[in-house]
Amino acid sequence: MGTSTEELNEDIARTRAELSQDVDALQDKVSPTAILERRKSAVRDRWTSTKHQVMGSGQSAGHSVSDASSHAGSAIEERVDGSPLAAGLVAFGAGLVIAGLIPASKAEAQGAQRLTEVAQEHGQPVMDQAKSAAQEVGDHLKDKATEAAHEVKASAHESTDRVKDEAPIGSSADGDEPAHWTPGSAF
Repeated sequence: MGTSTEELNEDIARTRAELSQDVDALQDKVSPTAILERRKSAVRDRWTSTKHQVMGSGQSAGHSVSDASSHAGSAIEERVDGSPLAAGLVAFGAGLVIAGLIPASKAEAQGAQRLTEVAQEHGQPVMDQAKSAAQEVGDHLKDKATEAAHEVKASAHESTDRVKDEAPIGSSADGDEPAHWTPGSAF
């Protein structure tokens, strides 16, 4: 009719073990370290999948694997079927995207601020010199362009005067009208 003490003790031990496993699973699910590891693993899996799609599938060639890869627990050797340049560009772009998503640390922000201040401090004299040099070149070119325009205008006036002077004065082929040429008219 009753359960023995041994059976009760075994039942309690089994229940404790099950509760312990449940608590461990729950702790693993909400632990920041475990969450980070799961996300890193998911990113690695997606990256590997993308890499295989771009570069081709990996094939085991039966060659020896380096000590580092054996310590990591994997013995995979890959053969690149796709374009290595395209894979490099994809990797570079992915790195830029990931770098853009990760916020800068406090030290990085301070370093960037100091670098900006130093660049402005030392770069300002160079910028001023470049501006003045560009202004001088612009003024010089403006003077040359104005001078060239005046020369072209004078040359055009001289040519017009020469053509007027050289134009035959007298009668036309049928003798009715004098043959004078004016700009815009036909001979």
